[in-house]
Amino acid sequence: MKLTHYLELRDGEWSNEAMKILVLNSGSSSQKSCLYEVGDTLPEHPPAPIWQAEMEWTKPDAPSELRVRNALGIVVEDHHKIDSRRAATERLLATLWEGRARVVAGPKEIDIAGHRVVHGGQEHTQPTVVTPQVRAAISRLAVFAPLHNPAEVEGIETVERVVGSIPQVAVFDTAFHSRLPLPAAAYPGPYEWLEQGIRRYGFHGINHQYCAERTAQLLARDLKSLRLVTCHLGNGCSLAAIRGGWSVNTTMGFTPLDGLMMGSRSGSVDPGILTHLLRQNNLSADELDELLNKKSGLLGISGVSSDMREVLAALASGNARAKLAFEMFVHRARSLVGAMVAALDGMDVLVFTAGIGENSPDVRSAVCAGFGYLGLKLDPDKNVQRLGDRDIATSDSTVRVLVVRAQEDWAIARECWKLAKKAAPQGFAL
Repeated sequence: MKLTHYLELRDGEWSNEAMKILVLNSGSSSQKSCLYEVGDTLPEHPPAPIWQAEMEWTKPDAPSELRVRNALGIVVEDHHKIDSRRAATERLLATLWEGRARVVAGPKEIDIAGHRVVHGGQEHTQPTVVTPQVRAAISRLAVFAPLHNPAEVEGIETVERVVGSIPQVAVFDTAFHSRLPLPAAAYPGPYEWLEQGIRRYGFHGINHQYCAERTAQLLARDLKSLRLVTCHLGNGCSLAAIRGGWSVNTTMGFTPLDGLMMGSRSGSVDPGILTHLLRQNNLSADELDELLNKKSGLLGISGVSSDMREVLAALASGNARAKLAFEMFVHRARSLVGAMVAALDGMDVLVFTAGIGENSPDVRSAVCAGFGYLGLKLDPDKNVQRLGDRDIATSDSTVRVLVVRAQEDWAIARECWKLAKKAAPQGFAL
């Protein structure tokens, strides 16, 4: 497949006016998407998309909520009853060229599409052009990510059907953690587990990698020279220890349930609790899965919400369970940041990202308070400011502390751009 529809030959050299890159992030009950327009060189700072849309639904036959915004600030909100995820995604993509927020004349204006794929296993460790073989591999790996990989395959198929035969790229959430040393990746069960693919894969890799690269850019340092701990704190939470530009340890494991306390996920618990519940409460596997993924974490302890903002509001009003939830969240974050520091033999930079990491000065302050012994000094005034990507440590802190906005969609678009530039003018081999 040639990319000649956006490349032109000028004075014997290939160049492009602007590449339109569609990004899809498919969730179990949501579909997010955005469109970037990128010229001949990558911008120094992440650009805003020219169009972005999000659709959520609780079940296939329920009304879905659609919200679309374009670069001119035009916002469209709508509710539709959908028959399937496929129908929801088709409706969302149609707003690119239909309605008040449209930004292209039709699907032929889109040059390439990128997809966040949660699980790439051990075989896909780089952004990859989607071929029939790659699509089959993503489907096969659904055994490890049953709520996500099938949705991502469906997103690929929907783009193919609605937009047409354009190059599509899979960017894998597990790829950044693919170089974990075996002692960090293997679980201390029977060795056969490892042979069966039961190991630590890690997740949020797209954002961990982006934040590491963005940190090096902001500090004007060589990424390979830095020891970083990146804290992706949102409804889902994970840490990564980064050395030499790659993840060498991370908190999520075989599934995204491991590690930190999260919005409604438990994080790590004594596995003996699980066998106890199976025996004493006669829980089924599905009931146990729902308990750990949807009824635990901040929600389970506070009884208020899985949203840290609501937990903090309840804490301020004297809610004892909300106070416990906050203190548990911080305790576990500090403990596991300490584990990441140990894996790195020290820490040069601590990075906060995602919903809680970017927007909660209380969480940042409480986590950082545990690392004064490393010479980390948080500037309280900088910590409460909302100024985008920034360093919030004091000038004499021996550890830099950065807040970096999560930019998964842009990171995916950037990988699409790189692959397209590498392929031109020969084109993608599909």
